Amino acid sequence: ISQIMVYFALVFGMILIKRKKKMKLVHTINELRAELEVQRKAGRKIGFVPTMGALHAGHASLVKRAVAENDIVVVSDFVNPTQFNDKNDLLKYPRTLEADCELLQKEGAAYVFAPSVEEIYPEPDTRQFSYAPLDTVMEGKFRPGHFNGVCQVVSKLFMIVEPDKAYFGEKDFQQLAIIREMVKQMRFPLEIVGCPIIREDDGLALSSRNARLSNEQRQQALEISRTLFKSLEYAATHTVAETQKFVEDSIAASEGLELEYFELVDGTTLQKISDWNDTDYAVGCITVFCGEVRLIDNIKYKGL
Repeated sequence: ISQIMVYFALVFGMILIKRKKKMKLVHTINELRAELEVQRKAGRKIGFVPTMGALHAGHASLVKRAVAENDIVVVSDFVNPTQFNDKNDLLKYPRTLEADCELLQKEGAAYVFAPSVEEIYPEPDTRQFSYAPLDTVMEGKFRPGHFNGVCQVVSKLFMIVEPDKAYFGEKDFQQLAIIREMVKQMRFPLEIVGCPIIREDDGLALSSRNARLSNEQRQQALEISRTLFKSLEYAATHTVAETQKFVEDSIAASEGLELEYFELVDGTTLQKISDWNDTDYAVGCITVFCGEVRLIDNIKYKGL
């Protein structure tokens, strides 16, 4: 009898553990705030991973780190319309909430916040964010209004979730720099954690947009990361200008790819460098069209 009691106690314990770990899908701000208030009162630290859904292993790596460093992790799954300056891009952006929730359940997220557009923007957000010169170069130059939309939604999410730490991927290198500046200027009481780029085994940077590539385009897109890795070795014995030309010429010679920009910049200020000695932190940021799909990547030549 005692063995049977022990068995049922173990089974019941496992059920309780599973219940404790069950992730909750939340759609409204009020419900999420109520849930998180309970967690805060219990003294739990809250980690936050903002996403636009269509999750992949890159997002999973952010969630894993957040789970390791916090008691409770919230992941937002919201395609933010204000950061798209191309309406077709917004319409085509993949939306895969059910699959996203399966991934997040496995990774240990406690809450998925998947609001409607009306929930986040009950009225138009007319706030203007300016963090020049960080937001006037590269993406800021080619996608006017993009970073204003990013700052609108991220600031709203920070005010809703009130996390202790928030996690962002370094693939969106310029975005990360701007969000750090926004947090500093708006005095949000949280830590921004940048996480390394996650790549496929063949080197392609993981992106939700990769799902829009055909098999042929997927192979063509590999030349982006290949070129960046080759340029790392090339840069060791060549000038900034020569390295710039090497990358530009390599992409131009690659079938199916069209370079929008490649910039060698100071990793903190995001301003162009002309000599490797101009900075202790040199980064190459690139944006390439593969068909209609716009892909970004970056590589560190010096520093952090």
